[in-house]
Amino acid sequence: MATWTIGRLARAADVPTSTVRYYERSRLLRPSGRTGGNYRVYEAPALERLRFIRAAQANGFTLDDIATLLGFREGATARCRQVQVLIKARLADLRKRLSQMHEVEAVLRSSLKMCRQYERTGHCRVVESLKREATSSPPGKARRRSRK
Repeated sequence: MATWTIGRLARAADVPTSTVRYYERSRLLRPSGRTGGNYRVYEAPALERLRFIRAAQANGFTLDDIATLLGFREGATARCRQVQVLIKARLADLRKRLSQMHEVEAVLRSSLKMCRQYERTGHCRVVESLKREATSSPPGKARRRSRK
């Protein structure tokens, strides 16, 4: 069976070697052994596993989800109901993040409108507002500007 060093495995999967090491620390990927010079070596299943991890991440799954999915993958069959639970959780997270992003979008649109409105004064009202918030709000509790 063909074996690869970490660099060759990373190139074959189109990821940096740091990603491979990170997945090892996360216990999602393991080398099949070490060389006499203590280099990691990987066999073909590691490349397939690495590509599976990347595909699952690209589809919105967390590393914890991926660990679960890998467990299903290595079993006889994936349990659709259990996979559905993971998908529902990711969808709920996504909806929450989208809502937060819509709020940020509204604030940025309002800020842009304010910048354009007061551009001729030579003083940026947005920067002034941020300065006030920075000096009056506790860390992590910045107030949202109005969406006029």
